[in-house]
Amino acid sequence: MASAFGERLKISVFGESHGAGIGALADGFPAGFPIDTDALMRFMERRQGGRNALSTSRKEPDVPVFVSGVTDGKTNGFPLCIQIANTNTKSSDYKNLVDIPRPSHADYSAYVKWHGNADMRGGGHFSGRLTAPICAAGGIAKQMLAKCNIHVGAHLLSVEGVQDERFSLSPDAALFAQIAGKMFPVISDDAGRAMQQAILAAREAQDSVGGRIECAVTGVPAGLGDPMFDGIENRLARVLFGIPAVKGVEFGDGFALSDMRGSAANDPFCMDAGKVAAETNRNGGILGGITTGMPVRFTVGIKPTPSISQKQRSVSLSSLQNAELEIHGRHDPCIAQRAVPVIEACAALVMLDVLLCSGYDLSDIAED
Repeated sequence: MASAFGERLKISVFGESHGAGIGALADGFPAGFPIDTDALMRFMERRQGGRNALSTSRKEPDVPVFVSGVTDGKTNGFPLCIQIANTNTKSSDYKNLVDIPRPSHADYSAYVKWHGNADMRGGGHFSGRLTAPICAAGGIAKQMLAKCNIHVGAHLLSVEGVQDERFSLSPDAALFAQIAGKMFPVISDDAGRAMQQAILAAREAQDSVGGRIECAVTGVPAGLGDPMFDGIENRLARVLFGIPAVKGVEFGDGFALSDMRGSAANDPFCMDAGKVAAETNRNGGILGGITTGMPVRFTVGIKPTPSISQKQRSVSLSSLQNAELEIHGRHDPCIAQRAVPVIEACAALVMLDVLLCSGYDLSDIAED
């Protein structure tokens, strides 16, 4: 199935943006783990729109309902089905898009593939709305990893040339929690204010902007992953590219490494408290597809939201003539800040799956 990933922890996503609801089926969570539902809701609220002028005005409560897989607040080892209702839809805003596809959106490619039968209201199955159930499942995975002293955190690294500070060599859980507690997910509040100004300026101009997100996973054991096509980069990239609007992923310093000499790009090994470590982490804690024990670090590029209020050039699919498109409805001037917890969720689900595939005994995370 195309909307599924994972080996031992298998995640499948279902629903459409303006359908009755959306959800995920997670098969493989270890049994006996108590889910902190309050912490899970706080995590999911970071993804929500409707909170301010920086995002869409569509406000959904996004309360996950556990249809199966949970007994007395704990995972029971069976497939965990999560459902989230769609309660605030305005499908009339999308009527003209049936004939005139949005530039840089999946409207046209979906029309060709499914001959006009796909439900594309609000973006349908391609909508960022589908990241809500990913956050629900990923939020549980984050809680499980934290019990193993593995922590996942991310921040908005840049928006339209405004740059936040980068993570240090070894960011800690306290920093991740500090960022998560902010209305705008950055390390430097000064940079955050400048980013917000850029987003509001784009909205005022009836336009949109993209952004980059830096994510780190700390406490990852060395030796996870396999060459050549099942490495940690491969597994993360496959899931990250499933997030709407993601157009690029780079690990460590990524493309910047191609402009360095080896003496600058290499991460010298050293001993740290009796363990092998590295003095730098330009390769993102992964060598040959296998973790080194350094934090797994990567950056994701989010493109500008295709749905903008400016008139755009497109075509009429019924007449096969050039046409002008005017988009109505509620859309984000920048989706990158809302995508930060989604990146964390995907990273957590992949890393938990990798641990399970590697034979790690996670029974100690269950409540006695």
